[in-house]
Amino acid sequence: MIPYGFHDIGEDDIKAVVKTLQSGWITQGTKTGEFEEALADYCGASYAVVFSSGTAALHGAYAAAGLGSGDEFITTPMTFAATANAGVFLGANPVFADIESDTGNIDAAAAASLITNKTKLIAAVDYAGHPFDGKALFEASVKHGIIIVEDACHALGALSMADDGSWKRTGSCLYCHMAVFSFHPVKSITTGEGGAVLTNDKVLYDKLKMFGHHGITKSMDDFQYTPDGPWYYEMQTLGYNYRMTDFQAALGISQLKKLDRFIERRRDIACFYDNAFRGNRYFDIPIERDYAKSAYHLYPIRLKDEYKDYKRLIFSQLRERGIGVQCHYIPVTHHPFYRSRGYTAHCPNTDDFYSRQISIPIFPGMTDDNTHLVRDKLIEAFNGAK
Repeated sequence: MIPYGFHDIGEDDIKAVVKTLQSGWITQGTKTGEFEEALADYCGASYAVVFSSGTAALHGAYAAAGLGSGDEFITTPMTFAATANAGVFLGANPVFADIESDTGNIDAAAAASLITNKTKLIAAVDYAGHPFDGKALFEASVKHGIIIVEDACHALGALSMADDGSWKRTGSCLYCHMAVFSFHPVKSITTGEGGAVLTNDKVLYDKLKMFGHHGITKSMDDFQYTPDGPWYYEMQTLGYNYRMTDFQAALGISQLKKLDRFIERRRDIACFYDNAFRGNRYFDIPIERDYAKSAYHLYPIRLKDEYKDYKRLIFSQLRERGIGVQCHYIPVTHHPFYRSRGYTAHCPNTDDFYSRQISIPIFPGMTDDNTHLVRDKLIEAFNGAK
């Protein structure tokens, strides 16, 4: 079975982890700080804070933004549930905006139309690794004083074009206040589980650091009371134990050194698929807008009208042929948790996208033989579908 995604762990990664395990510091040592500095430097942001998972990172970003009980936040249904869940954790109410029918990203105009005086933030997902149209949404956020959180869990290594025509890495916070990454095994790089929030705002950075460390500070400059002694620390807010271990951070540091190569390979595979499938009668291939260079976390195909009703059959036949396809995603509003609480939305583009979408394999370790096999089996399955 060729999976839709897979991690790429080398001997250098293993040695980095083993060295840290042997160092005597497996948590709360220096490696997490090194990883944070390396991430911020790579992406071009001022600050980075690592977390135990991408979900924890989203939770931290929303909390740092001040999201709380009774607030509203706007996001997309075309995402993994964690994007919405992290706001619900804080007692806030998700409001779902429809997507662009081709990229799968949040529709900026649709999101802007949903802003009310209760809206605290907008969480925009870089679906499949393609950066969202940030400029339009950021302009709306500035007008209304709303925080933009870029759910870039798919998009480490992607690029967006700035006003001056230069390319900026996702995570530089070009059109957002905070950008969130995930280091799950199928993402651009992995730490096993793990996540990070990047920002250029020192106030947000300080809140993020405390949120993932039990709400505790050890900085004398921040103490609210006179220290009892050199052992003193203060818990000033309600926080969580969302720390990343040092051996995970060591893996992340090692992986980050190979990120550009990983993204280059993903883009090579996407180019092969584009050339192989362009103009076919069965499905549409992903698009890449002129303002973006995708990280191609996913390669989502969308069935044409004639084959839309055959999604279940085609999906099953591909898996039977050893092609580990997946569907990204069941819209958040379709899940029982959200349905039962009345979090529904009129998002026709989302529902249509879901009815057509299948993710085919794309990951750095794929060989040319693998990509050719996917091509052949995909066409074979469609030919046998009717």
